[in-house]
Amino acid sequence: MKVDKLLKGEKIRDMNTDELKGKERQFADQLFRLKFQFASGQTDTLPNIRVLRKNLAKVKTVLRARELEGATKS
Repeated sequence: MKVDKLLKGEKIRDMNTDELKGKERQFADQLFRLKFQFASGQTDTLPNIRVLRKNLAKVKTVLRARELEGATKS
């Protein structure tokens, strides 16, 4: 399973909310699969897991910031 490189914050902030939600779902799914592979000892996936966790955290951070920004405007 191929994992994307570590995403830059600028690139994530340029995505719209729907794209971010799709990326969040994609990263969570990949992370779930890699954890099973790692636990069963199939491959050395630890570096990929670390990259996915960081990317997922960045996406969630941007989504939460947008949610809070929308709440303050209302």
